[in-house]
Amino acid sequence: MGTEAHDSGMNRDQDTDGTSKSGVTTNSRVPGPQIPSFLLLLLLLVAPEALVWVGAKSYVYVFGVPVQTCPKVKPDMLNVHLVAHTHNDVGWLKTVDQYFCDAPTWKTSPCVVNILDSVVQALLGEPTRRFVYVEMAFFSRWWRQQRETTREVVKELVQQGRLEFANGGWVMNDEATTHYGAIVDQMTLGLCFLEDTFGKDGLPHVAWHIDPFGHSREQASLFAQMGFDGIFLGRIDYQDKYTREVAQEMEQVWRGSASLQPPTADLFTSVLPNNYDPPSGLCWDIRCHDPPVVEDLGSPNYNADSVVAHFLNVAADQAGHYRTNHIIMTMGSDFHYEQAQNWFENLDKLIRLVNAQQTKGSRIHVLYSTPACYLWELNKANLSWSVKQDDFFPYADRPHNFWTGYFSSRPALKRYERISYNFLQVCNQLEALTGPVANAGPYGLGDSAPLREAMAVLQHHDAVSGTSRQHVADDYARQLAAGWGPCEVLLRNALARLSGFKKNFKFCRELNISVCQLSQRAARFQVIVYNPLARQVDWMLRLPVSKGDYLVLDPSGQTVPSEVVDHLVLSSREHPPELLFTASAPALGFSIYSVTQVHKQNPQTGFSWLNPQKSQSSVLVIENEHTRAVFDTHTGLLKELENRDKKLVLPIHQAFFWYNASKGSGAYIFAPEKLDALPVSLSSETHLVKTALVQEVHQKFSAWCSQVVRLYPGQRHLELEWTVGPIPPEIGFGKEVISRFDTTLETHGRFYTDSNGREILERRRDYRPTWNLNQTEPVAGNYYPVNSRIYITDGNIQLTVLTDRSQGGSSLSDGSLELMVHRRLWSVDGYGVGEQLLEPGKDLKGLQVRGRHLVLLDTTQAAAVGHRLLAEKEVLAPQVVFAHGGGAPWTHPGNRRRTFSGLRRELPPAVRLLTLARWGRRTLLLRLEHQFAVGEDSEGNMSSPVTLDLRNLFSTFTITHLKETTLAANQPWDRASRLQWTPNTDPDLHTPASSLDSAAITLQPMEIRTFLASVRWNPSWSGRDVHLRAGAPSTMGWVNHCLSILLLLLQTRAIKMPPTSPGGGGDC
Repeated sequence: MGTEAHDSGMNRDQDTDGTSKSGVTTNSRVPGPQIPSFLLLLLLLVAPEALVWVGAKSYVYVFGVPVQTCPKVKPDMLNVHLVAHTHNDVGWLKTVDQYFCDAPTWKTSPCVVNILDSVVQALLGEPTRRFVYVEMAFFSRWWRQQRETTREVVKELVQQGRLEFANGGWVMNDEATTHYGAIVDQMTLGLCFLEDTFGKDGLPHVAWHIDPFGHSREQASLFAQMGFDGIFLGRIDYQDKYTREVAQEMEQVWRGSASLQPPTADLFTSVLPNNYDPPSGLCWDIRCHDPPVVEDLGSPNYNADSVVAHFLNVAADQAGHYRTNHIIMTMGSDFHYEQAQNWFENLDKLIRLVNAQQTKGSRIHVLYSTPACYLWELNKANLSWSVKQDDFFPYADRPHNFWTGYFSSRPALKRYERISYNFLQVCNQLEALTGPVANAGPYGLGDSAPLREAMAVLQHHDAVSGTSRQHVADDYARQLAAGWGPCEVLLRNALARLSGFKKNFKFCRELNISVCQLSQRAARFQVIVYNPLARQVDWMLRLPVSKGDYLVLDPSGQTVPSEVVDHLVLSSREHPPELLFTASAPALGFSIYSVTQVHKQNPQTGFSWLNPQKSQSSVLVIENEHTRAVFDTHTGLLKELENRDKKLVLPIHQAFFWYNASKGSGAYIFAPEKLDALPVSLSSETHLVKTALVQEVHQKFSAWCSQVVRLYPGQRHLELEWTVGPIPPEIGFGKEVISRFDTTLETHGRFYTDSNGREILERRRDYRPTWNLNQTEPVAGNYYPVNSRIYITDGNIQLTVLTDRSQGGSSLSDGSLELMVHRRLWSVDGYGVGEQLLEPGKDLKGLQVRGRHLVLLDTTQAAAVGHRLLAEKEVLAPQVVFAHGGGAPWTHPGNRRRTFSGLRRELPPAVRLLTLARWGRRTLLLRLEHQFAVGEDSEGNMSSPVTLDLRNLFSTFTITHLKETTLAANQPWDRASRLQWTPNTDPDLHTPASSLDSAAITLQPMEIRTFLASVRWNPSWSGRDVHLRAGAPSTMGWVNHCLSILLLLLQTRAIKMPPTSPGGGGDC
């Protein structure tokens, strides 16, 4: 990152078993209250773990709070904490680059560069001023451009607590459409930048989610596990906020998990009074229109008295909604502080004038403060707080404006983000398994960082949410595509090293739309299937090919049953013939298959080709040994689903419908004109495909809506692959298309959705757990984010639908379940985007989207095992890489590998390898999680604690030392501390101890444990003893080989060299 690591003990270029400096120092120049010596002694005797002394720093942490840097308050007055801040969207109406403004052609307001430059200068003008910054995607970029003198100034401001970082993620992520793994990754990226740059001085203590459009419970759990003391929210439902203000419950403890033992996932939560804006009449940014404070009595613009009186009234009114004698006011908004001096000069006057009223009897004290200091004062009040156990979805800011449309906006971008997460994990794993040769090998320089940063940007609450303008969405996709390239180089290097041969590896990025030039044109090719799961996976591959017959051989040279299936429902241009065969890949490893086109079909090879035929049978059924699906022969629609193992039969009707959008619908808002959705068609044109490897029903509902319902042998779920779009531009405000499942289940208004792909929350139609809902929008007001699954149950039978991207979903009547798959709107919702959600697509006629829903029918008691393991398999699907066939691929027969596993033994099904990534030159980042909730598997033991032995677990390296950290890997677990809050339900909670044995670790249900692992790559995998040339020696081959060695040496030297300038810490 080009930044210097401070002595926090978490430097990635330091071994995890290294020691860090410590000591006690003070600095009388730092303003703020000092801790009395007797209190320090008492704390040291009673709770020594509460004190963290920071060597060469100017303050002491008490329960994680740098109290010496906090301003003085007056205990006998109402203290108003003014928080100067700016909110910088990492893309929205402009691209990330345009907002940052580091190019002369982009120097148009707003500019983040101007904001940060201006704030630093303004802070130097007055020592009491303070400022809060959040988005590391911008700050890190600005930091890299600064001279050393500026960096030293900023470090001093951070050390003094005058420049405070809140949140600290790369972005302020969305909470509805983001997967928890991607949230953890982007927070880790931002927080480790701060750790490298400022050490413990830059450690954020509070989460600052002031702009996301609703808040998830899993987000609270993740933030708590990252070590945050609390979270500040800007947007909550207008009815919820009113209820809280009346009841003085604007602040409470949020219980982020039903499985983790409290207070592990408990997070103190404060709802800000004005979203994140200044109070009315008190905004002094160049983007505001409020008059400045004028103290000159002779000026016709004199307003000091009226400003003070207004402020006192605002403070008194706000205090009535909060429980302590401390309140917080946000002084800033979107891209404020380009001219920071103007803001601060008016705040200086306000503070001085208001505090002067104390001589006249006023009991209000105003001060520059920060969210962390405000939270510290609340904690000292030693109150008990109410507990929230649900989430903050859906969000409405007025009676008919529910922000539930963005759950489904820009479905193609949502899918691209999800498969990019999948690809990034593959990239991370192979980089960790292979070591330095993955970064510098025969194919050049490979790098996971560009995709990691692009994925982090995509988590922004106007990115994956689909709420940016079109050109900005295009730029988000461009960043992902640019990030894939260096990762593809890395994969080529790693696969060459691990397999022992060097081939022209190819990546087909359009396999999702059945496009791959190599497989469609080559007569011989190889297919490398990499499995990122920690257990073996069998996966049906569907590869676009030309017409004909093919012979498929597995890694041992045995014939694999295969078939070529043609598709007559769609044109050949849109959907070429596909070669089907089942590939098996070991845990954290790959298998290499060979495919050869043959001229004459050989019955003994087991492949066949069948054109779909229009159904003439009175019974239309597809089935395998586990599942049976029956279709109505008159309408062509699904009418019955059977779990043959459990002898469960459920009448079910599935079809596509659309809501006619009102003029209120837009990128954010879902506002259907009528309550009832209209069918795309009452019936479908149907074709049936039945072969040994697949059974499919092809349904065509209209020219713009079709679906393939399929079953593979051994598959326990029904797969529905839908294709929707371009949605026709008919008269009206637009269409919002859903896939709906209607059953006979008696669900009593209840349904269930996941929270960011992890824990499950119960939903009730027209109901909120924490206030009496006045339902004004029976459709949009019952929509919830579905990140990975939604289900309904009658207590005995459960129907679960898994998604391949984030979508909005609901159950609007008993036994019914629906998911929004696409939307195209000719109206705008008035929330700033200012353009219609039309998505032109490649041909400018509209976007066509293809996706999958996976349907599981099971008993309620056993359903969790099925949907948990299937969801894991979907989010970490195998990565397919191609190579030309023929030639002599193996240089040394003894070193060739057509199959490889990075694990010596598989992990138990309840355990997921969440993260395996390079962290430093000899260090890896390792996260292991228990992916089942307490009591979720009542018939088996999946919900039981799991103990893992990590000795000799990995095949390419040996773990020599483990250091456990907080979830974002920026604090040692045994040294991290959080403010302790007292819930009014269970006041005697204590954080459960977590033991770390060098041989084994235990995971409780829903627990994630994070480690920095010192490793030693095994010599046979180090990349220093294998020749990677293909075929006979040649001059160019030796040149390439020497170049790869040179690149490896350069990388090794670059890793080992000490930093030559501040900020030489390792890359995130």
